[in-house]
Amino acid sequence: MDQAEQLRNVIKEKTIYNSSNTGARLITVTSGKGGVGKSNISVNLAVQLSKLGKKVIIFDADFGLANIEVMFGAIPQYNLSDLIYHGKNIKEIITPGPLDIGFISGGSGILGLNNLKRDQILYLAQSINELNELADYIIIDTGVGISDQVLEFILSSPEIILVTTPDPTSLTDSYSLLKALYNHPAFLSNGTVINVIANRVISYDDAKIAYDKLNSCVGQFLHGELKYFGMIPNDVALEKAVRQQKPVSLSEPYSNSAKAFEIMAYNLVNGTNNQLQIRRGITHLFANLLNKLG
Repeated sequence: MDQAEQLRNVIKEKTIYNSSNTGARLITVTSGKGGVGKSNISVNLAVQLSKLGKKVIIFDADFGLANIEVMFGAIPQYNLSDLIYHGKNIKEIITPGPLDIGFISGGSGILGLNNLKRDQILYLAQSINELNELADYIIIDTGVGISDQVLEFILSSPEIILVTTPDPTSLTDSYSLLKALYNHPAFLSNGTVINVIANRVISYDDAKIAYDKLNSCVGQFLHGELKYFGMIPNDVALEKAVRQQKPVSLSEPYSNSAKAFEIMAYNLVNGTNNQLQIRRGITHLFANLLNKLG
């Protein structure tokens, strides 16, 4: 039994990700390729959940990168390597972000879960379990790809958000990730919900076509089913926020993209299926012009 499998078994024993658990609701955000907006979606969902009165912690599992802290404009004093190697507890490595959102930086000191010893794996699992007492929602922002490390983090969650774009390469990479998940021995088709967010779309139809393509392939070749979760429209306000390294839900709260995140957060909390109605007309035109000039 390798270390990754040990971690999976320990997590199951602790039942920290059991859907019947009365603790925090765990949501893993992932993608088949980089550059599709995965971390941006994690951060903005966290912001909107916080606006709804929910306590949120983001666990940055994209080791070696610093996307979450950059978008929050925060410099962590400690990161996950301090938990694993330097005796810090889980509460000590949580960095405060805006709206009382906490986040745990993956840092640069961990080469991968497969390099951890069993006692380190046990300590990691036990520490993550403590987050149940600190949050209503835990959002795990995973690394990109289908490495064992990424798959283990994705498979530990009963609720997955897969971020894709209508671009054919993005859809192909998304399907490759889904294929790896479905073929993994730890995958529970009846106990895992995979939601699809279509990012950078021009309309609901554009998003639905991207989802339908993925869902059709999953149904035909993997005998599974995906759920359509929502769309993030092409929006100059979002592009501006990304350039400024800020969550659009804070910098441009009335923009189409911020509204999309607001609706998805509301759906998560209330179990609804509301969808964004993209604003058009002269007001939307001038808003875009002002954003471009700004």
